[in-house]
Amino acid sequence: SFFFLLFLRIPNMSLSHPITKGQDIIIREIGKPGDYGWVIQAHGEQYFEEFKWDVSFEILVAKIVSDFASNRKIERENAWIAENRKGERVGCVFCVQDPEDSTIAKLRILLVTSAGRGCGLGGRLVDETIKFAKEIGYNKMKLWTNHPLVAARKIYLSRGFQLVEETPHHSFGVDLIGQIYELAL
Repeated sequence: SFFFLLFLRIPNMSLSHPITKGQDIIIREIGKPGDYGWVIQAHGEQYFEEFKWDVSFEILVAKIVSDFASNRKIERENAWIAENRKGERVGCVFCVQDPEDSTIAKLRILLVTSAGRGCGLGGRLVDETIKFAKEIGYNKMKLWTNHPLVAARKIYLSRGFQLVEETPHHSFGVDLIGQIYELAL
């Protein structure tokens, strides 16, 4: 019906993806004022602090966030913010449709800040993304990461992702090995 279709087009109102609670951190859909800006700023600050990545990484994250916010396919793409009990953002993850293959979901810009670590939040965010991709009907999930992100890699491998490609590159002011992982859904 019309009301059902209207409901699907309104962000942050999905019945199939309620807020997930636990360990004093909730995971909710993106959409509060400040969410998008926080994702960009938090990535820039965290990756500089931990890996000395320069501002070009923050610019890449800004492009990903801008593309999502401007061109989001509401029925096929989503993003989540994790908040602690004080309402402070401590993590995020995005799920977008691969622009080259509509059967593939891409896990993008997973982040757990220092304040959100140690309680399994990264795994919960990845699980939320996988659950969403399966419910939507994607056949596969892909992600691109880099070799220094050891904690994220452990999460991906524990969820069944397989490394399918590695490519050395110089980005964000440092030498890196880019890695592509895939998960059959």
